[in-house]
Amino acid sequence: MSRHPEVKWAQRVDKVYITVQLADSKDAKVDLTPEGDFIFSGSAGAGDNQYELKLELFDNVNVEESKINVGVRSIFCVVQKAESGWWKKLLRGEGKPPHYVKVDWDKWADEDEDEAGDVDMGGMDFSKFGDDGMGGLGGMGGLGGMGGLGGMEGLGGLGGMGGLGGMDFSKFAGMGGDALDDVDESDDEDQEVSKPGEQAATEHDAVKIAGEAATESKEATPST
Repeated sequence: MSRHPEVKWAQRVDKVYITVQLADSKDAKVDLTPEGDFIFSGSAGAGDNQYELKLELFDNVNVEESKINVGVRSIFCVVQKAESGWWKKLLRGEGKPPHYVKVDWDKWADEDEDEAGDVDMGGMDFSKFGDDGMGGLGGMGGLGGMGGLGGMEGLGGLGGMGGLGGMDFSKFAGMGGDALDDVDESDDEDQEVSKPGEQAATEHDAVKIAGEAATESKEATPST
């Protein structure tokens, strides 16, 4: 069995503000006819409870100039009147309005308020009635397409940095041979390398010194 959401309303001389109070609504849909039939349907809650609503507005409306915003906490509609003028009430017909229809005192303005301005929309994103996606916000389901960000997996190519094999060493070539020579020279400066002739002479001197030391040691040994 469907339920009725709470509805708040206010007006200006040329328009009516209707707010359907239904937080986290799903598949919210509002139909508006020129004769003033306002029909809402949607679901909400952990159990996806169904909500329905049909209001017969006091007078005719301009559907083309009316607009809607589906928000997180409510569905806000700006209904343009077919003819400017203050309505005596929101609904046509006799009797009291349903208990779920209430005056929106935050947006209310009296007929004798000469400078009653429009309600501050706070940067809301509106769409026309009948547009697909209910103002584009219902279409925000399309944000699921943001899964396309998964395309960022291409950045996985950065993993190639692990081997450094993907690095372009051609830039070093642009540095010229001097840069690489500087690297070699820096290594040479830290080490002293003997020439082959010098190394042989050094080894010969070492053998000669060792022989002389052995002779002196033998002569110094006393005879028994």
